[in-house]
This record gives sequence, structure tokens and C-alpha cells, in this order.
Amino acid sequence: MSRIPADHLTIKRIYEPYGAADGCRILVDRLWPRGIAKEQAMIQEWMKDVAPSPGLRKWFGHEPERFEEFRDRYMLELDQEAVPRAAAAKIRDLAAQQKVTLIYAAKDPMHNHALVLRDWLKSLE
Repeated sequence: MSRIPADHLTIKRIYEPYGAADGCRILVDRLWPRGIAKEQAMIQEWMKDVAPSPGLRKWFGHEPERFEEFRDRYMLELDQEAVPRAAAAKIRDLAAQQKVTLIYAAKDPMHNHALVLRDWLKSLE
């Protein structure tokens, strides 16, 4: 497994302005973000399968007090489910070669699945 350089894997909210320094932009939400046209999104790929399962996403409901348990449950999905694990492997391979920005739509920058995904990907080294 290739090592991801420290500056090759970042996260950014889709509503923040696009920047050339973003590198390869991958949308990691299961649902398309509200109010964003596909042409405006400036993403190279939409990886729905790496997002939390619909049941887990609904249970979490972006409630900060549920975040720690959400983190544990989502990491378990990433560890055990073949489809999200395969999508995550593709992200890891890309990030080993170039800058990758995980794009998400959640309003809370401190309690969202993109943070968990980034940390989980980095923990595999």
C-alpha cells in the first residue's frame, strides 16, 4: 500500500470557492449537494459508495453529540464493507500520486464524515 504524503489529502466544503491547489476534487457525499450545478462543482469524480450508509447517515443527522459513535460506526463500515473499501482504495491510490481534496456538503466543519474518511485513510499507512 502506497504512503500518502501529508499534504496530498485534504477536505473542503463544496460551497467554498474552487482553487487550483485543490488538485483532484472527489465528492464523497451519497447525495448531490443542494444548490450546486454539476458544472459549477468542479469535481473530477463523485464517489457515492465511500459515503456512510443511508441508515447511518440518517441516524447521525449531523447531531454533534452523536459524532463519536458515528465515527466508530462509519469506520466499521469502511473496514468491513467491500464497496466503500474499494472506493476508499481508489482514493488512497490517487492521493499517493497527487493532491486529492475530499469534497463534502455538511455545514459543520468539525462533525462530518469527510473528516472521518480522511483520518481513516491516513490511519491505513
